[in-house]
Amino acid sequence: MALLVLLRHGQSVMNRDNRYTGWQECDLSEKGEDESRLAGRLMEEAGLRFGVVHTSLQLRAIRTANLSLQAMDQLWLPVRRHWRLNERHYGALEGLDKKQTAAEHGAEQVRWWRRSWDHRPPPVSLDDPRHPRHDRRYAQLPADVLPVGECLKDVVTRMLPYWHDRIVPDLRACDPVLVAAHGNSLRGLVKHLKGISDHDIPHLEIPTGVPWVFDLGPALEVRSDHLLGDQEDIARRADEVARQAEVPSPT
Repeated sequence: MALLVLLRHGQSVMNRDNRYTGWQECDLSEKGEDESRLAGRLMEEAGLRFGVVHTSLQLRAIRTANLSLQAMDQLWLPVRRHWRLNERHYGALEGLDKKQTAAEHGAEQVRWWRRSWDHRPPPVSLDDPRHPRHDRRYAQLPADVLPVGECLKDVVTRMLPYWHDRIVPDLRACDPVLVAAHGNSLRGLVKHLKGISDHDIPHLEIPTGVPWVFDLGPALEVRSDHLLGDQEDIARRADEVARQAEVPSPT
């Protein structure tokens, strides 16, 4: 048996400002910092003792992991970071205000880009500063490996090799594993773990800063799973995430 905990980062500054974030770098908001510390306290109260932590290369996930582990007095744990756990790359939508985007492209089109399983947003070009090759974290990777605009299907495709090659061996060899990442990379992982259909997965909302505990069997099948914390508060946070995905019509 193995224990896996998934933790979406706390609210970021760009979440707060209702912008498409993706691979854009930003820190946690004050609320996001509080959510991260609360996540740590909840995991501490649940008696969780991790053997290793996995995060993306993005600041908001890294700081969420650090603040949570500090609250648990487990900041000393070994951490593995990888770009394959990064958030979905939103292409030409990256960094844009959602209302502005709806005004430029139409609300219905933007809804399709955001919620379709396999429909990509417009890509960024190689010379666009939002292309990952301009970020030193990804400078050693071939440009054709880096995303320029992903659908959820793309995120699952690039995330699963990391699951199989890095996280699974740790689950088999270590104590419980914590993965601190993003809404879409974690959505893809949950799809794989629970066998959620392509049709249903876009509707799965993962609230910010809420630990999701999975009890896995010998074949890493899900035996049970639950979210830690006050259930009314979790429902409120999930609703906030759902409303972030709504695209306001231009006025």
